Amino acid sequence: MLTLAQVNAMPDAAFVEAFGSVYEHSPWVAAQAAKSRPFADLGGMCAAFSTAMRAAPEAAQYALVRAHPELGHRLGVDPGLTADSAQEQGGAGLDRLTPEEYTHFRALNDAYTHKFGMPFVICVRKVGGHAKQVIAQAMEQRLASTPQAELAEALNQIDAIAALRLHDKVVA
Repeated sequence: MLTLAQVNAMPDAAFVEAFGSVYEHSPWVAAQAAKSRPFADLGGMCAAFSTAMRAAPEAAQYALVRAHPELGHRLGVDPGLTADSAQEQGGAGLDRLTPEEYTHFRALNDAYTHKFGMPFVICVRKVGGHAKQVIAQAMEQRLASTPQAELAEALNQIDAIAALRLHDKVVA
């Protein structure tokens, strides 16, 4: 854990090294957020990351969403799965799907990716109890959405994921 004073004093390269993975495989978000230092508090740090992501061109935003893993992959199937994503999905039980659940998630993931051209993103740490069922229901509901609304929702979910990851790394 780092203090906010340590974060604010880091050279840019060290900042990107420490926080480049907060937004999945997208260190450019940390590089942009670093320009907003010094941060007054952890909320300001989270806001700087969000602002950097939201100020990016739409193509970069889609690339960020596409850098996220599909939910419910079988263990060892996704070599690009980061340690944070593996832990988050495991906490929701997505690493322990029954064969029937896996088939259902696979069908939902395929339908979602086919319609929107990106993986379904949800902050699994905020889902709570019965996570697998809640996530599957959210996927089913969001399949009725528009591409524009889904990009906006994916970015909202990514911000929630990133805020939790920042809170894991920095003492408030």
